[in-house]
Amino acid sequence: MSESEFDILILGGGPGGYATALYARNFGLTVGLVEQEKPGGTCLLRGCIPAKQWLQVAEVFTTVRNAQDFGVMSSPPELDWTAALARKDRVVNQLVTGLSGLLRRRGVQVFSGRGKIAGAGRVDVEGGEKLSGRAVVLATGSHARSIPGWEIDGERIVTSDHAVDWSSRPDRVAIIGGGVIGCEFASLLVDVGAQVHVFELEKQLIPGGDTDASRQLMRQLSRRGVEFYLKTGVAPAEITSDGVRVSFRNKSIEVDVALVAVGRGPNTEGVGLETVRAEVDRGFVKADLETMETAEPGLFAVGDIVAGTPQLAHAAFAEGIAAATYIATGESAPVDYRVIPRVTYTHPEVAEVGITAAEAKEQGMEVEITKHPFGGVGRALIIGQSQGMVKVVAEKDGPLVGASVVGPQAGEMIHELMYAVGWEALPDEAAAFIHAHPTLSEAVGETLLSATGRSLH
Repeated sequence: MSESEFDILILGGGPGGYATALYARNFGLTVGLVEQEKPGGTCLLRGCIPAKQWLQVAEVFTTVRNAQDFGVMSSPPELDWTAALARKDRVVNQLVTGLSGLLRRRGVQVFSGRGKIAGAGRVDVEGGEKLSGRAVVLATGSHARSIPGWEIDGERIVTSDHAVDWSSRPDRVAIIGGGVIGCEFASLLVDVGAQVHVFELEKQLIPGGDTDASRQLMRQLSRRGVEFYLKTGVAPAEITSDGVRVSFRNKSIEVDVALVAVGRGPNTEGVGLETVRAEVDRGFVKADLETMETAEPGLFAVGDIVAGTPQLAHAAFAEGIAAATYIATGESAPVDYRVIPRVTYTHPEVAEVGITAAEAKEQGMEVEITKHPFGGVGRALIIGQSQGMVKVVAEKDGPLVGASVVGPQAGEMIHELMYAVGWEALPDEAAAFIHAHPTLSEAVGETLLSATGRSLH
């Protein structure tokens, strides 16, 4: 096999692409990966990792500011934005360096440059490199969308790509979109002292998520000072001498910067899809979710570009594993999308798995809903974060089908409920396991006990 021929050729080095590459090496397959930036994709460079680092800065700042509540006296904290930005860069660079080294050690050959499909089994790299593969995996990721009248300039009107690299904290921010990204930045910015306005067209934050969880999050962020405008559209932006004027409902506000957070679009333009038989729906690539193979035999798609699947890094990991397994063995190992956890890393965190009560009812199920607040959980009171709840949805006389957690460390706690939903546990079965005291996870145990009809506290 020559240097330019591979068992698997991957276009894109984000979570879907590098997961495919690393997992394929378990089967001894030769792997080539084409990436125009550093390995890691949006998640590592401009998304998951840097955004969560900023949220950690906000959490530390808030903890120090409220230290007197625990009897710890200190001067009011000051946020050194430059130092916080430098830490974000160090974390990202450390992970990029680690990933690059891992790919090298595992024998993945990385080609730097913009790649483009050049027909079945072929990829051309900008600069002249021509590569071929028995299988080609398209993992080109996504980009931040905008809306008419809101042209992104990177200064006054920005996306999350720009916000993670702000050189200083903006004082007044309008966030267009109340989904996961919009809520995370609202939580971060209000906690470090910014004035924040969030505009959302739908009737709740995190549209499509659990309504109780959405209300809990909105209530807590509102108490901290975030102004929310639900079921509210915005007129085209007006750039002023001081910032941006946002007009809505015959009113207007002026802010320093507007962050557009209205979702992400697939990066499928200009990647050569017209040279193959893959089917595309509004820019998303259709794939057989049993194998991740497209309508073009030997061409696979994973990650944010796949039609009908969640745009989550861990979903992309799983799809990469599924694609590599099928390419290597011919046997399908499909992703179980119904139990992929969904986490919003606000303060408090919101985590969900399975289906909501509304979705269950739409599917014709008769459901039983059980909730337990963090207010009576000892560990939550100890750490001073006792707002929120655990909620489980079970089919009447049947298994657990969904769950949500709003509160401290919800993103960690949801995985216990992920297993319960994934294994279709009955409430009686799940409630039989004992939780350590005092822990936050006791809230899960209490909820499950209540779901059996025999509550404890």
